[in-house]
Amino acid sequence: MIRTITETLAAADAARAEGRTVGLVPTMGALHEGHVSLIRRARAERDLVIVSVFVNPTQFTDPDDLASYPRDEERDLAIARAEGVDVVFAPSVEEMYPAAAPEVTVDPGPLGERLEGASRPGHFRGVATVVAKLFHAAGPCAAYFGEKDAQQLAVVRRLVRDLSFRVEIVACPTVREADGLAMSSRNARLTAEQREAAGCLFLALTEAAELARGGERDAGRLVAAMAREIGATPAVRLDYAAVVDEETFEQVRTIERPARALVAAWFGQVRLIDNLALPIA
Repeated sequence: MIRTITETLAAADAARAEGRTVGLVPTMGALHEGHVSLIRRARAERDLVIVSVFVNPTQFTDPDDLASYPRDEERDLAIARAEGVDVVFAPSVEEMYPAAAPEVTVDPGPLGERLEGASRPGHFRGVATVVAKLFHAAGPCAAYFGEKDAQQLAVVRRLVRDLSFRVEIVACPTVREADGLAMSSRNARLTAEQREAAGCLFLALTEAAELARGGERDAGRLVAAMAREIGATPAVRLDYAAVVDEETFEQVRTIERPARALVAAWFGQVRLIDNLALPIA
């Protein structure tokens, strides 16, 4: 395990000097099968695999959410070892942000202000800032992100494009539980009743996908169907349901090209998100 940016970059530079490729899997720890799928993809495609484990305080808008975010470094290290990870980069907050709250941050642009950005103001500024620092720590590499956080993935792609990072972004499919619930570190905070109710997210997305597969092109009808499904589930509070263009990530009224359905909802004090690509009939 490495704690410093300097040592991480040195390990990556040494690999590249030998002609080896580098893969980076950024995580906030509490590793689960979703993370493992990213690690295995990186392991299959790259010579040196770096997994970062850092609960980034700048992307949390609620101090209680930050405090309660699950942490288990020993378990994370055991999983990383079992999966053949070469470097685990687990920095302290002081290592990542020597001056406490950073004075210079990365503006995610208009994409960072809607949907997740509107629900969690400042969230994507924190994401973009920490991802930029992780990219500097790894250097030229391929970085692996899950499609479960689709808006985050879109922000990171634009970060790389607009700021010319020498990083290839590799998107990996969402890994799901048997009932369709997307795997997330936050799932561990659900009560048994909330866990059962959380299946409504995938049901809502599946209903939207079925409507699209059947030829429905009115995005508003898909949004209404998702909202009804989630709204009909007891003790669940819908945050938003939306349909966005797959490339621009802007909300659409009519589905004329590849699009994605998005949902976010509260289960008690736990907020979950999910998404699904919509088929074009």
